[in-house]
Amino acid sequence: MGKIVTFGETMLRLAPVGYDRFVQAKEFGIVYGGGEANVAVSLANYGKDAYFVTKLPKHEIGQAAVNELRRYGVGTKYITRGGDRIGIYFCEKGASQRPSKVIYDRAHSAISEAKPEDFDWNEIMKDASWFHFTGITPALGDNVAEITLDAILAAKSAGATISVDLNYRKKLWSTEKAGKVMNELVKHCDVVIANEEDAEKVFGIKAENTDITGGTLSDDGYKKVASELVSRFGLKYVAITLRESISASENGWSAMLYDGSSFFKSKKYNIHIVDRVGGGDSFGAGLIYGLISGYGMQKTLEFAVAASCLKHTIEGDANHMSVSEVESLMGGDASGRVQR
Repeated sequence: MGKIVTFGETMLRLAPVGYDRFVQAKEFGIVYGGGEANVAVSLANYGKDAYFVTKLPKHEIGQAAVNELRRYGVGTKYITRGGDRIGIYFCEKGASQRPSKVIYDRAHSAISEAKPEDFDWNEIMKDASWFHFTGITPALGDNVAEITLDAILAAKSAGATISVDLNYRKKLWSTEKAGKVMNELVKHCDVVIANEEDAEKVFGIKAENTDITGGTLSDDGYKKVASELVSRFGLKYVAITLRESISASENGWSAMLYDGSSFFKSKKYNIHIVDRVGGGDSFGAGLIYGLISGYGMQKTLEFAVAASCLKHTIEGDANHMSVSEVESLMGGDASGRVQR
């Protein structure tokens, strides 16, 4: 099994203590994270040879972000150093009927001003078996979209499987821009991961009989979405996470997987949320792990959903669960009893 490469932006997350609102906060906790970095951390936790690629400034804050990745066993040798700043985001944790809130301060970050020549993708993708990115990365600018395409083509040339989490972010780009750019990138991919809204926002593919705000999700509607994505882009797999937002504190969590011929649906977990940031990333990492480990479709899906369920109970962006802990939940041990 070759190395797994992910590419994107890692940021400094500043969050008020507990459930304080921004206007109340007198101190902020520090976490480093970002979509593709979170995936790499999970896969390293599962014992895989995972690398994260980005550009970070040479100063101490940039080094602290690198050190955090190394702490969890993620390979950092392909990270380019330069630029003036690391992107920042502020995260206010929601509760009950009050939603969480994110404020970005990421303009002019090192990765957003990166150039294609900053990365030797042929070298990076040497011996790679998997490449993963999200829709957040090309949204950072036309230059980063170009770099992402370079990475995809090098991964394809190396024979790696390519996955993308659509991850539409309205604060970064419009639906029109997202559709134009992502159409060019996804046509080279093998696996697409999406949530209830992504396919509609990016590609205009809407699930019928679904009301996300009202918490009504239609399995048949999402089967059609998955079928359309496979048909349009020639994909091997489409995975769709299904979040029933009862409140900011309580969610129903499940997913479906389509392999071009059959649909698979996971069990549903009712989650009391500690921190939902990174929930989708932990699902993506679990899906990748299952597929590269030779799990069957149903087991792969159940592993990904269980992994993500557990991430929702962990503070910070990344999932810090082991394979055995995920498999324990998959096996039905959801009691939460003290283990001693």
